[in-house]
Amino acid sequence: MANIRDVARQAGVSISSVSNVLNNRSDRMSNDTRLRIEQAMSELNYHPARTVEPPSNGQAKIIGLLVPSIVNPSFSALAHEVDAAAKAHRYRVLLSNSYRQEDEECAFIEDMFAHGVRGIIVAASDIRKTHFVRAAEQGMMIVSYDNRFSDSMAADNRLFDSVSMDNVEAGRLAAQHLIEQGCRNILFATEATLTLSRSHKIEGFLAELRNQRMSVSQRVIEGKASSEYGDTEMFELGLKLAAQVSALMPAPDGIVAINDALGIGLMVGLRTASIEIPGDISIVGIDNIALSGLAWPGLTSVMPPLAEMAQVMVDRLISRMDDPQLPPEEWLFPPTLVCRQSVRPNVI
Repeated sequence: MANIRDVARQAGVSISSVSNVLNNRSDRMSNDTRLRIEQAMSELNYHPARTVEPPSNGQAKIIGLLVPSIVNPSFSALAHEVDAAAKAHRYRVLLSNSYRQEDEECAFIEDMFAHGVRGIIVAASDIRKTHFVRAAEQGMMIVSYDNRFSDSMAADNRLFDSVSMDNVEAGRLAAQHLIEQGCRNILFATEATLTLSRSHKIEGFLAELRNQRMSVSQRVIEGKASSEYGDTEMFELGLKLAAQVSALMPAPDGIVAINDALGIGLMVGLRTASIEIPGDISIVGIDNIALSGLAWPGLTSVMPPLAEMAQVMVDRLISRMDDPQLPPEEWLFPPTLVCRQSVRPNVI
C-alpha cells in the first residue's frame, strides 16, 4: 500500500507538495508539478490516508510520538516513559523521528490518520506550523512536549495541550549550583541552532548571573553541528567544544551544558586535553539521562520529572480523544538538581 512518501518520490517533489495537493492548495505550485503529483497518485493507486475509518469501537488504541531523533538519549528516555504510561491504558505507541524536517512531520501526520490514530505527542517541534494546526482542526488531539505556549497566545485560541519542564528554571538552577560551589567564571555550552527550550535554558542561566551581579557578556559558547539542530551528534559536539573551551583565557571554572550528552562529550574532551573534572572545571548538564550516572566523574544534572510528565501527556490525550470538547491546557513542571561528582565541593 503506497503512502505519501512513495508519491513524493515518484513525482520527484517534496512531501509537503503532495500534502498541498491533498489539501486543495495546488495554487502554491505550477500546473506541471500538480499534474505530476496527480499522475503519481494514480499510478500508485494512492488514496489520502485520512479517509481511513477508525475501528468499530470508535478509537484506535494507539497514540503517536514524534521526536527529533531517538539517537538523542533525552528523547529515548521520553519514548520509554511514554510507552510505559500508554501500556497502563492498554495503548500502543507509534514512534517516528522527524529530524525537525517539515516533510517528515507531514508524513507522520498522514501516517497517523492512516492508522486511525487521533492523538499524538509532538516533542520539541514548532507546534505553530501549518501542518500541525491543520491536523488539530481535522480532529487530531495533540500534546506539545518541551515547547511552551507563547505569552501572546490567548487561552481560547489554543489548539494543543502543552507539557514542559520549566526550562528557564532549569538553566537558573544549574548556574546557581555552580556559583554556590565557588565557580566565578561560568559558561553555557550549546549547539548554535537555538530552539525555544534551548533559548529558555540560556535565559535562566543569564538571569541567575544577573541576580548574582555577575557579567553576562560572552557567557555562551556555541558549536555548529553538521546536522540541523545537532540532535544526533551531541556527544561529538561536546568533544569539539572541549577544544574551544581549553583555549579560552582566562579559563572557565564552570560550564552548564545544554544537555547531558553534550556535557559528557565535554568531559571526555577536556580530560583528553589534561583538564581535570571537577578539579579545573565543574560541569552541570540538563536532562539527567541514564548515562550521566555511569560516566566518570558522574555528571551533575538538572532533572525533569519525566515519568510524571509522560503520564500527564498520555492521560490528557486519551481524555481529549474521549471528550474533544475539553479545552487545551498547559502544564509546567519544576526541575530538580541531581548532584554527582562533576562539580567540585565549595571549600571555604
